[in-house]
Amino acid sequence: MRRSYAAEFAGSAFLLATVVGSGIMGERLAGGNTALALLANALATGAGLYALILSLGPISGAHFNPAVSLVMAVRGELPWRALPGYAIAQTFGALLGVWTAHFMFALPLWQLSHKLRPGVSLMAAEFVATIGLLGVILGVSRHRPHAVPDAVAAYIVAAYWFTASTSFANPAVTLARMLTDTFSGIAPASAPGFIAAQLLAALCVAAGLRLSASRCSGRI
Repeated sequence: MRRSYAAEFAGSAFLLATVVGSGIMGERLAGGNTALALLANALATGAGLYALILSLGPISGAHFNPAVSLVMAVRGELPWRALPGYAIAQTFGALLGVWTAHFMFALPLWQLSHKLRPGVSLMAAEFVATIGLLGVILGVSRHRPHAVPDAVAAYIVAAYWFTASTSFANPAVTLARMLTDTFSGIAPASAPGFIAAQLLAALCVAAGLRLSASRCSGRI
């Protein structure tokens, strides 16, 4: 599993370097136009995610997300004993990615975000964003597995825009983005609600998979 853990660590690091770095660059170049900065951030994130899934998918499955890893464990595609290692690798990789982005843009490495993202509506948006992401992964991997990188990248770009929260959809990403006081940050006070919504979405999907499996076994 060491190669898988390393792939999850590296992929999460590059993903967060992309998210945070493109947010910084987009905000600097957009001249105060937040919509343009968000568009740049979304497109860069989707493109980076597409490349990372293609390159690291054969090694670890390219989850880069504890919610995805949990659902894959329920589905039987990831051993339960590997789940903690995946989550740890994803979280520490994400933290390294944030600090790498800060270093590249000559910003202080250690920061705490002051960007509040409060309210039940944003938590609901995170629930929807995470349910949608997991649904896309499960649906496409079942019928067209070769198209998972395309589908996930496209969904993330879209979800940046159709969700009020701009679709974090990832507990490790949320934790890491607390440590950047830049365009893509989230204040520590807002992060627990986001993470709770993401994990609730993952548990709902996991419960659905369990129920479906039990029904299928009952028919046999």
